[in-house]
Amino acid sequence: MRFLVVLILLIAGTLARPGRFGKDWDHSQQEAKCGYESCPVAKRDMLNLHLVPHTHDDVGWLKTVDQYYYGSRTSIQRAGVQYILDSVIEALLHNPERKFIYVESAFFFKWWNEQTSELQDAVKELVQQGRLEFINGAWSMNDEAASHYQSLIDQYTWGLGLLNDTFGECGRPRAGWQIDPFGHSREQASLLAQMGYDGLFFARLDYADRAKREANKDTELIWKSSVNLDDSELFTTILYTLYQAPPGFCFDVLCSDEPFIDGPNSAENNVDARIDAFLEWVYGMAEKYRSNNLILTMGGDFTYQDAGMYFKNIDKLIKYTNARQQHGVKINAFYSTPTCYLKALHDAELTWPTKSDDFFPYASDPNTYWTGYFTSRPTSKRFERVGNHLLQVCKQLTALSPATRSSYFQNRLTVLRDAIGVMQHHDAITGTEKQHVADDYARMLHTAFEACGENTNEALRDLTKAPSDIKFESCHLLNISQCAITESKESFVVTLYNPLGHSTYQYVRLPVNGNNYVVRNSQGFELPTQMIPLPDTVFNLNSRESIANQELVFLADQIPPMGFTSFYVTEAYDSQARKDTEPLPKQEVTSIGNKYLSLYFNNNGLLNMININGESHWLQQDFLYYEGALGNNAEAKNRSSGAYIFRPNGTEKLVSASVQLRVYKGDHVQEVHQVFNDWVSQVIRVYEDEQHVEFEWLVGPIPIEDEIGKEIVTRYQSDIVSKGVFWTDANGREMIKRVRNHRDTWDLELNEPVSANYYPVTAKIALEDEYKRMAVLNDRAQGGTSLQDGVLELMLHRRLLKDDAFGVGEALNETAYGTGLIARGKHYLMFGPKASQSVAKERFLQNQVLTPAWMFLSDATDHSFGEWQSTFKTAFSVLPSSLPANVNLLTFEPWKQPFTYLVRFEHLLERSEDPLYSAPITINLEYVFSKFNIYSVRETTLGGNQWREDKSRIHFFSNSVPTAQEPVEDKSNLLIDGYQVTLGPMEIRTFVMEMSFNF
Repeated sequence: MRFLVVLILLIAGTLARPGRFGKDWDHSQQEAKCGYESCPVAKRDMLNLHLVPHTHDDVGWLKTVDQYYYGSRTSIQRAGVQYILDSVIEALLHNPERKFIYVESAFFFKWWNEQTSELQDAVKELVQQGRLEFINGAWSMNDEAASHYQSLIDQYTWGLGLLNDTFGECGRPRAGWQIDPFGHSREQASLLAQMGYDGLFFARLDYADRAKREANKDTELIWKSSVNLDDSELFTTILYTLYQAPPGFCFDVLCSDEPFIDGPNSAENNVDARIDAFLEWVYGMAEKYRSNNLILTMGGDFTYQDAGMYFKNIDKLIKYTNARQQHGVKINAFYSTPTCYLKALHDAELTWPTKSDDFFPYASDPNTYWTGYFTSRPTSKRFERVGNHLLQVCKQLTALSPATRSSYFQNRLTVLRDAIGVMQHHDAITGTEKQHVADDYARMLHTAFEACGENTNEALRDLTKAPSDIKFESCHLLNISQCAITESKESFVVTLYNPLGHSTYQYVRLPVNGNNYVVRNSQGFELPTQMIPLPDTVFNLNSRESIANQELVFLADQIPPMGFTSFYVTEAYDSQARKDTEPLPKQEVTSIGNKYLSLYFNNNGLLNMININGESHWLQQDFLYYEGALGNNAEAKNRSSGAYIFRPNGTEKLVSASVQLRVYKGDHVQEVHQVFNDWVSQVIRVYEDEQHVEFEWLVGPIPIEDEIGKEIVTRYQSDIVSKGVFWTDANGREMIKRVRNHRDTWDLELNEPVSANYYPVTAKIALEDEYKRMAVLNDRAQGGTSLQDGVLELMLHRRLLKDDAFGVGEALNETAYGTGLIARGKHYLMFGPKASQSVAKERFLQNQVLTPAWMFLSDATDHSFGEWQSTFKTAFSVLPSSLPANVNLLTFEPWKQPFTYLVRFEHLLERSEDPLYSAPITINLEYVFSKFNIYSVRETTLGGNQWREDKSRIHFFSNSVPTAQEPVEDKSNLLIDGYQVTLGPMEIRTFVMEMSFNF
């Protein structure tokens, strides 16, 4: 190690002197620069081979994050990221011709923080010379189906910010590198374009789509990633060999391919044979691409643990390939990067095909659709979504309170940022990891919740002026109606923090042991309450450590924007059960509802009708299951359903045709408790003054005594004539039109008619006809479809008994507390006339569902109501009033310097969704933040790592345009007229604001 440090110091001192390592180094005599200025010049009369050394390092998959980083558990997989980075840096310093790209910021900064300042300086020099280049730059290489756009923006912002702080402009990635996710989202491309990326590289797309594109040389294209935003086109390259090296040319210790044997007198000399094979393969690849530039990915999963071995053979591959030029071979091979490849294509001045839909679903063969992971591990998917919610609250409170300004509290916030970034990884949020890795992700999130809990507690104690004995705690088990404070304390305070920029309201539900409670707001008014018994299926959960058998319900109204209000709750000690806790007798026709809508249930206990504004429509909801195919995976037709793959074995089956039913009605909510069997139950509820229906489902433990895995779905059946068309969201943002049994780009072969029609549903799925519309919003990512007209289907839970043979090596058979995993969640259904405002209402509800007010509980046993009201600050808001309804405060977080904040505003609607709310909207930052003293406002790109006025992307022209376009500086919609900011449909604008509190 001592020798290595000395070697690094010696080499680092000579990097600026070309020729140090021999006559082959003939670059410019000037010091190399990063980015496009560091790129080798492609030769127009030759086939240029851009050899890109890289490693793909999963942030958890078969091993945990730390197991991968430190290289432990080699019996599972030989992979140690710290050794990769050690080895790569040494190899780069040894030869200045070499280049390398790195992607996963989570791993890089874990390594970086362990290095000496001398080595850090050497690495900075490599970055400045463009020989170590960061690509993608997010905290992890995220999934594109199950991740929500808010979490994606956050994890890019976190990774890109650290790269910018560490390496400056040379650390800014210019290309997206999504080489392993299982399908690709249009919104992902849109976000990258808004962040200033010039292109995107990915590997996985439908087998039939790939075949057609390769035949037509359409493997590179211009992706029109938004129908709402200008400058949203993103050049996209589909890699040829996924992300592996050409067959036979992997030179890693993990590979068994032959190295170059070039001893001139060696009987084993294989140079000619190896180069012949390489050129033959290259010519075959060239037939699939349009330009005379090819990108060759020299790497793979956790490669370069001995980088010297890999690089030494690539050196020889380049040397002996280029030597063929002396014999008339028109091939030019060199070390390159994705950035340099993009530049070469741009300089070639070609035109390209376009695409405006997405790359879902992904099928690797006619029987293998990767649509199961849209739903796999439903509780993990929900845990991540709750984590995103807490992250927004924690960022805001940490930023707003002087008490959390210290590095200690900033570091506690970092713990949650890191965890949510890791959870976006394409083997985390997807549920495609081993069970012990899923357990570690849960541990990581739990630790992060506790860390940020310190911040929120300290901030709220400061903002409320509460004494030190008051704690503001979160009850993380409210999903199963369990909370120690509300169940054991005779008096407690409920504090609701609203992270949205709009005043809101919320029906609070708390598990309690008493029969009656008095709830007072901050003005001292006593609020109406309702007591609702818990469903028996929830009360009897073996995971519950609670004897509470009912919930207290009250309406928390006028929760201020970006602020809090609190409520004082006291048990009234009434021994008599209230009438609203008693179930109503079952009627011949059971119904629940409010002034907007009514639901009707048939004699079998199933929902079968909805009445909206006096008009009745058929609406049936029930549960079904598919039996998972069980095969040997030896060939496609024997593929098993597994963590990745959804492959039903035949038609679906009803869970139950007859349902046990209880009905409860009160002033706040009317609800029906349904029991379908001993592993599926549900509560359907309608709140007073709400225009949507809430379905709270509980599924599990899924039975496997028959040795058959099952995949549970719910269906909403209506009389809407949808004609095979439905819509799903892209990562919670723009909606994409789907047509049953159809693809826009190729003729679909339907070997798997169910799974081939499944799409990712991150936030909403909808269908409509000329008169009516139905939309279902979900609380976590799920797979969804419309297999018949008027029907929406969402998959809720999966339990399978066979691995699908894509690497996990385990069946998706989750257990907890000694039995199969139980999952509980919510759907929000909106149904009604196809009025123009209905979609806007869906958008507003979608925003509330994602980030409702976060509930904090405080023991108030030692503080009377009078003391609480007179001593504590019971309400607080950062904003003077609500933002316009179609504007969302997406981000408010502490930035790099004291009194600086990163702030994002977004327009919530698309262009055509509403005649009023889809229009551009202007806000005044000086008014929005009138409680602050504003010193400066400067706009950045979406990722917060580049000033908006410096954004300049290279653009490519489609086939209809004759010449390539020069780099275009983005000057549109910049901050003008003081603090006026205009937002167009779906636009997100990001600002760094320097300001101090004035409250």
